[in-house]
Amino acid sequence: MSLLSARDLTYIYSQKTPFEHKAVDSVSFDIERGDFIGIIGHTGSGKSTLVQMLNGLIRPSSGTVMLNGCDIWENPKEIRSIRFKVGLVFQYPEYQLFEETVEKDIAFGPTNMGLKELDIRQRVLDAASFVDLNSELLPKSPFDLSGGEKRRAAIAGVIAMDPDILILDEPCAGLDPLGRDVLLTQIYRYHKQRNNTVILVSHSMEDVATVCDKVMVMNRSHLEMFDTTQQVFSQGERLASMSLRVPQITSIVDTLISSGIPLDKGTLTVEKAVEDITEYMKREGRL
Repeated sequence: MSLLSARDLTYIYSQKTPFEHKAVDSVSFDIERGDFIGIIGHTGSGKSTLVQMLNGLIRPSSGTVMLNGCDIWENPKEIRSIRFKVGLVFQYPEYQLFEETVEKDIAFGPTNMGLKELDIRQRVLDAASFVDLNSELLPKSPFDLSGGEKRRAAIAGVIAMDPDILILDEPCAGLDPLGRDVLLTQIYRYHKQRNNTVILVSHSMEDVATVCDKVMVMNRSHLEMFDTTQQVFSQGERLASMSLRVPQITSIVDTLISSGIPLDKGTLTVEKAVEDITEYMKREGRL
């Protein structure tokens, strides 16, 4: 049984009005425990609407979301408990900070779960550690933090609930390259240590290629592709038809393949490209 499934999931904005718009249309998929999924797609393709349905923030117009084999809307009065199991970090999550101290902000979710004070404190410390947030910052106001620290504090607030599934909607938006790399590394480390499921929505093909095992491609409210990261990014022409591109290193390797150099199509990282090119040059006696 899959951890999270969608069956014919559809969401219509402004239904039965002149402004009716189908944001997600008949989407179905299965996600397993331990998957690291990337979701890509052009602006307005339905990515954010889809992930908001996965944690019960918005209710589908039709179709079902199944968590551990159960419809999350089977008992609407219990929908809040689903958000403890499927945590969602919004784009620019620092705007969600509101408590007097960083510690209280991170503790907000575990407190609402009804945990004991000692357990809450431990979860706060563990979550802060996962995102490399210095414990000296916990007594401070979240509004005194730097932009990057606010981002990490907001993510720690969701991690502290220890969700089975962590969904991040453009978590690196607005960060400089170094800040983006640091945050992605922290998310990847969290995934590996907890062996939980992570879903990353991103416009950056490089970010998705670096950390994700599988990729969903949304296009005009439909799920066009769902496969391993290498398989998805090996289909550059198909992605281009959806106004998407492959990672830069993948494009460079594809150009070399077109010129007759036998490399792996769908190469995702610079390190892999260097390794393959070096091996090729050794075989050719050029090194």
